Amino acid sequence: MNALKDVISLKFKTMQSDGILLHRKGQNGGHITLELIKGKLSLLITLGDTETHSSSAHINITLGSLLDDQHWHSVLIECFKNQVNFTVDKHTHHFHAKGEFSYLDLDYEISFGGIPMLGKSGVLSHRNFHGCFENIYYNGVNIIDLARRHKPQIYFVGNMSFSCLEPQVIPVTFLSASSYLALPGIPRQDEVHISFQFRTWNKEGLLLSNNL
Repeated sequence: MNALKDVISLKFKTMQSDGILLHRKGQNGGHITLELIKGKLSLLITLGDTETHSSSAHINITLGSLLDDQHWHSVLIECFKNQVNFTVDKHTHHFHAKGEFSYLDLDYEISFGGIPMLGKSGVLSHRNFHGCFENIYYNGVNIIDLARRHKPQIYFVGNMSFSCLEPQVIPVTFLSASSYLALPGIPRQDEVHISFQFRTWNKEGLLLSNNL
């Protein structure tokens, strides 16, 4: 674990817009957290000792959009001293931390999918990841393979399986301004309950109309 350079890579897919993908505790209260927030990936680095690192105590880099679409997305985090390269689906953000920050000051333990011992890490409550991981590598080591073979370096918390059982969704896309779905009404029905999820880049559009 004393490598001069840390490289973490993984692929994930989920239908949930929020969740912890990766967490690593640091010294003096610092930590690094990779979190899915409203469908975007946020890499949060907290240096811990805010008096020593007052100019750059918090680093927050956000990449990607609509990543909760039940498709596979790739993540790569490369850290060398105070240089951080954060890549999501081939889009890379290069960051040079100010001051004396070194990523290698972080502890060796890394958790995937949640934060262990919540409350002691200095992180407020977050939602654990709900979805699928594949190809988790830490400095070339296949983490999922170690877990599958129940190696002593790995321990499990909660329910998980070595298969991806996420439900498949059948979407519908309206390809023109004149496209829509119509559902005939049911006579003498006192209540109507309607629910759906939608995605669009358009700022305006009619989602639902009902003649009561």
